[in-house]
Formats: sequence, C-alpha cells, structure tokens
Amino acid sequence: MDMRLIPMLAILYLLSFLDRGNIGNAKIEGLQEDLGMSSDEYNWCLTVFFFTYAAFEVPSNLLLKRLRPSRWLPLIMVAWGVVMTLMGIVRNFHGLMIARLFLGITEAGLYPGCAYYLTMWYCRHEIQLRQAMFFSAASIAGAFSGLLAFGIAKMDGIGNLEGWRWIFILEGLATVIIAAIAFFVLHDFPETATFLTEKEREFVVFRLKYQGQIRGQGYGQAQVAQAEEFEWRYVVDAFKDWQIWVNIFVYWSIVCPLYGISLFLPTIIRNLGYSSSTAQLMTVPIYITAAILAVVFAFLSDRVGKRSPFIISFLLVMIVGFSMCISSTNPRVVYGGVFIVACAIYPAFPGVVTWLSNNLAGSYKRSAGMALQIGIGNLGGAMASNFYRQKDAPQYKLGHGLELAFISIGIVAAILLTIAYRIINKRRDKAIGEDGETQFSAGELSTKGDKAVTFRYM
Repeated sequence: MDMRLIPMLAILYLLSFLDRGNIGNAKIEGLQEDLGMSSDEYNWCLTVFFFTYAAFEVPSNLLLKRLRPSRWLPLIMVAWGVVMTLMGIVRNFHGLMIARLFLGITEAGLYPGCAYYLTMWYCRHEIQLRQAMFFSAASIAGAFSGLLAFGIAKMDGIGNLEGWRWIFILEGLATVIIAAIAFFVLHDFPETATFLTEKEREFVVFRLKYQGQIRGQGYGQAQVAQAEEFEWRYVVDAFKDWQIWVNIFVYWSIVCPLYGISLFLPTIIRNLGYSSSTAQLMTVPIYITAAILAVVFAFLSDRVGKRSPFIISFLLVMIVGFSMCISSTNPRVVYGGVFIVACAIYPAFPGVVTWLSNNLAGSYKRSAGMALQIGIGNLGGAMASNFYRQKDAPQYKLGHGLELAFISIGIVAAILLTIAYRIINKRRDKAIGEDGETQFSAGELSTKGDKAVTFRYM
C-alpha cells in the first residue's frame, strides 16, 4: 500500500507547501520593492492566507469522503495552481493580498484531507511513519524551493517579467499538471482499491474498523466497531471535545516555528550577511536533514507506540535552538540554531497530528477533529507571519522570543494531555474490571467512539 499511496500524496503536499511558502523566496528576489510594498503590507499578505485557509478546512474534510479523494484533491489542486499562476501577474499590494486570500481557500483542503485520508488506510500504531513520509515532502519542498528559486530567478527579464514572477507562474503551472495526473493515480478507499485482492481488502477494512478498542470479559468475543456513517452529532462532538482544544496549543507550539522558519528562513540567512543566491542554497541542507529525521523518529514512535515523549522532547530541542538564535549575533551560531530548530520541528509535526488522530474514534468525528486541529492550529501561521519584522533584523529578538513563548505553552499542554489520558485509561480499566461495559451494547459503544469505556487513549 505504501508505494501506491505515499509517493503521490508526498508530491501533492510538496507542491502545496512549495506554493504556500515560495513568497519568502520571491521576496528576496525583489517582490516587495517591485510592488512598492512596505514591510507591514508584505506581512499582511502572509497573514490573510491563513484566515481563509483555517475557515475552509473543516468543510473540505467533510466533503472529502462524500465526493471521493481521487476527485476532490485534484480539483482543489487545479484551483490553487491557477491562483498561484495568477500571482505572477499582480501589480500592487491589493492584487497580491487578494490572490493570497484565494490561495488560502483553494489550498485549505489539501493537508487535512491527506492526513485524514491516510487514517482510512492505516491503523493508529503504524500511521505516524506514513504521516512523516508524506509530511517530509514539506521539508523537501523547503530545500526544493530554495533550489528552484535560485534557478528560476535567473529568468529575470524574460518576457519582460521579473524573476520572482516566474517563480509563481512556473510553480503554479506545475501544480495544474500534477493535479491532472493525480486524477488517474489516486485511490479512494480500501473497499474499492483495485490493487488489493478481495481478502486483502477485507483484512484492511476489518483491522481499521476495530482499532483502538479492547474487549471486556462481559463481551466474550464481541467487538466494538468504529462508527462510519455520517451524522452531524459527530461533527458537533468534535467541536465540544476538550482534547482537541488542548491539542491545538501543542499544535501552535510547533506550527508557529514551522511557518516562521518556512516564510522567513531565506530572509534571516540573507540578513546575516550572505547574498540572496547563497541564502537560497544554505536552506537546502537544513530541510534535507529535517526530512530524514522526521521519518526516522516516526518509525521509532510507531515501534514503541508512544507519541507524547517524542513531541515533548522535540519541543525542548526547539527551545535550545531558538535560545541560540536570540542570544548571539554570530552568523554561524544563528545558522546552527535555526538548523537545530528545523530538525526538531519536522519530526514533531507529524507526531502531533498523529497523536490527535490516534485518540479520535469514529470516521467523521476524526475527519472534523483533524480539520479543526489543523484549521484553528494554522492560525498560528497568521501569527508567525508577523513575528519576524524587517525592523528587527538581523537578530529578530521579538520573533525568536515569541516562538519560545509558544513552545513553552505547548510543553505544558502536552504534559496535561499525557496526564489526562493516563487518568482516563486507568478509570476505564477499572470500569472494565467491574463489567462497566456491559451497561452498553456494542452499537452504543460504537456510537460513543473515543468516549466509550472500551476505547484507550495513546
């Protein structure tokens, strides 16, 4: 299944992250000066993307399963590819800001959709490795973005267009082309997968249906299935679930540094005294190393069946990296600090997404819950896009300081979640021992999802 699913998803997300973050590369190639924008106006263009991006994630995830992934994901790809291409012909601040608003709308469904799509194929004890393999495409995109921008910027003057415009135009056209291929390559669900035999389909569906549940003595061989039918109460349950809202603080502690790095890394490096082309190229080793570490630690996390110890450890590593950045003016130390931060962010991000998906039961509640986490969580990108102000260069003490604050809050939230999960699991173990599950039928326990006494949090 890995070879049939992961490569295409990785390419889709690589293009998504490439198109979302290439404005940072365009900036150091002259976008801000050519459009006559102030630094505050540039930051607004970064910020507005996240407002529409967050607003459309839950609706998109609910549509994904009803409209089929092989149709919905390529459709939104074509839409954002067109928007990205049109960004290459904007003439002023207002044109760029409107384009970024529409980019947020069209890109909103891709990441939460792909993350949820994987949960329809893989069990919770094996999902983080696949999330990391797919998400590491974002890290590769960071490296690829620097290399592409370095090359495309050499087209400056062709067609009477500046080099940064060609960055948007060519990357947007590439997205549309890949979307057309994805229409024929993406598979929908295990039940309809033509590359699986009938017995393989039955096996995949069976283990997904009963994951996360344990059987009490009172039930003998009875098992509690995951609810698959759509009901609005599952969406409402997601909005009312305390664990999603606490998890969002953990998500913010990772996504704020993620967007801070992806949007401003070339600028931060350039302001250390390097040329634009050197700054683009110096981002490459950071992202390549981070991608490798993301996959390695995801494998270890799946192997030991734990999420929180890895997430908390990476947050502590981020504190070390940002502390180096904020306390030194030595370019080598700052570059080393950014390197350390990136190598902690990229393994931590698939971990926090997987952690929540592991602890939500019921297909549509998981769909809404993951979209809510990623949607509200990505408002952290709106915040992070204003952390690194041009007037704070080259040390960016305010930006690094705010990142440290969010990381600290995330550590507290992760510890609280871990403690709460352990307490709830112990209570449910006690209830099972007292035949507490016999108060409900298997159907009622299925409807309760992760609130059922038979469900165990990770």
